Amino acid sequence: MAHESFENEDIAKVLNDHFIAVKVDREERPDVDHVYMAAVVAMTGQGGWPLTVFLTPDGKPFYGGTYFPPYTGSGSQGFKEILLSIAEAWHNNREGILSSSDEITRSLNVGAGHAQPLQGNELSGSILDAAFHQMSARFDAANGGFGSSPKFPMPHGLGFLLRYHHRVPKDEKALAMVEQTLVAMARGGIWDHIGFGFHRYSTDAQWHVPHFEKMLYDQALLAHVYLEAFQVTGKKTYADVAENIFIYVLGDMCEPQGGFYCAQDADSPVGAGGPGGHRGPPVQREGAFYVWTEKEIIEVLGPKEGDTFCAWYGVKPDGPADGGAAFDPHGEFAGKNILFLSQEPDDEQMAARCRQRLFERRQKRPRPHLDDKVIVDWNGLMICALAFGGRVLGKKRYVDAARAAADFILSHLVDDGRLLHRWRQGQAPAMGGAGLPAGKAGIPATLEDYAFFVTGLIDLYEASFEEKYLEQAKRLAHVMQELFEDGTNGGFYMTARDAQTLITRPKEIYDGAIPSGNSASALALLRLHALTGEEGFYASASGVFTCFSGVIRQAPSAYPLALCAYDFYREGATQVVLSGPLDPSRRGLAEADETIAKMTKVLYKHFVPNRSVVYEAGAQKVMARVCKGRACLPPTDDPAVLERQIGDVHEGR
Repeated sequence: MAHESFENEDIAKVLNDHFIAVKVDREERPDVDHVYMAAVVAMTGQGGWPLTVFLTPDGKPFYGGTYFPPYTGSGSQGFKEILLSIAEAWHNNREGILSSSDEITRSLNVGAGHAQPLQGNELSGSILDAAFHQMSARFDAANGGFGSSPKFPMPHGLGFLLRYHHRVPKDEKALAMVEQTLVAMARGGIWDHIGFGFHRYSTDAQWHVPHFEKMLYDQALLAHVYLEAFQVTGKKTYADVAENIFIYVLGDMCEPQGGFYCAQDADSPVGAGGPGGHRGPPVQREGAFYVWTEKEIIEVLGPKEGDTFCAWYGVKPDGPADGGAAFDPHGEFAGKNILFLSQEPDDEQMAARCRQRLFERRQKRPRPHLDDKVIVDWNGLMICALAFGGRVLGKKRYVDAARAAADFILSHLVDDGRLLHRWRQGQAPAMGGAGLPAGKAGIPATLEDYAFFVTGLIDLYEASFEEKYLEQAKRLAHVMQELFEDGTNGGFYMTARDAQTLITRPKEIYDGAIPSGNSASALALLRLHALTGEEGFYASASGVFTCFSGVIRQAPSAYPLALCAYDFYREGATQVVLSGPLDPSRRGLAEADETIAKMTKVLYKHFVPNRSVVYEAGAQKVMARVCKGRACLPPTDDPAVLERQIGDVHEGR
């Protein structure tokens, strides 16, 4: 629409004659996006982007949709015609429009969580079974994943299934669904086999043809669930995928001072001689950076290795369209190949060598645009993944990267003790933020910023045992409670009590492409309660389940992270207290002491989803104590005994 309508002088004149046009960056203002997306869904039954919504002067919506073509044709009303119709209605039937906008706004306020929580609908363990059965019914047994197309990764849904398998180990179906999906994604075109990282989603059911955008949150959430699958199964291939995600993020999406950029575009320039043989001035095309012709691959690798590589990676002379509509349903990539693993390489060293040579060639192509905003909530997710990965894989460099990102946020995105939402070097504040230095964003943080960053700080503390990260997690959790909590009905609003006033103050639990702030805050607060014993954290988490119990019961599988938090709430934490003579502020503590290193290796070798790890300095020797509820097992200085004790707690022995 930017090119077709907003740059069209004919349409722009109509727009400017009758309307005040406002363009919103949904990543900078997720609160605005959330409110008006809910309005469009209420009006039309579906949503998506680009989001187009028409408002009264006081911000109330009365008409909207997603993509509108510039002119009417092929059964679709054109944007110009819509603009003229709405302008006429505004002049001739303004009272009707205002009445409609009032009604839509009232319904949004009810749907936003302003209604009283349902009584008599408290959650129970059966809700986990219900969610599992719903996911089982939607599982694609042929291709992995859930539903048909487009197909999204949904890593927090897979994380819920791993926890369900952990609780019901005799039912192997939950684990089988996770493994089939993880393998299919890692072999498919949604995975970048040359430069690593996951694309946004698959346009087909087979995971072959992706939407080529790469988002930071996908990398973080997927790395985490692949690491958990490695813990559950011991299969190195899952650890390799997670490490390759980290290679991509640390190489392509890392801000020099430590933060992480938010996205890489799907489109990139195609000029003369580029993939697909385009001639003439450069144009932007989706996937141009990533697709290959068979001729180009053989030119880079030579005939022998090139032919072998093409056989391994599904490369055909005519591109994926030669494989049928399932590979290229819209014919967008005719003559070009999206790489997917059609058969396992029988020589992995050769495959790696070929991928590296193709990577070096690809680096010479025009690159996709990098969205270099540093957003707190998505950075929080990446800090979680890196800190967790550093412990699971035993690699300090990932913990160091998590530490650098956390320190960056604490230095650049905290103002007067409160989090800000985004930072972009060299830019003055986008709004608000008077008196902030250039580069600091005056956009107030949302609930998701607090919930995800607090979670990242908890993971970083458990990976480094540096007390300052636990202290910051507690402090920011208290700020979150003060600014966002609904003290009457429970749960948390998306925006702070003193944020810019919108037509509604949403309160959301749905775990979509990104988990909801309420789900993440409940889990973070339960973890903080396990680490600190502060009862206020437990009470706030409990309020989330009270507030949203009725909603969750209606469609449990739509709230997988909320159910992971509820599992923690029901089962309680498996608490591990490490004590020893070292100062926990010493960096690399676990690496500096051999016994602690062995203990932490044991702690992260196995999948223990509700694990809580704390370090206490001052003991004469290194000891570990495992507790569940009020019962503790005898302290031990033997990693083998610690491993058995964790197993005993899991089995209820």
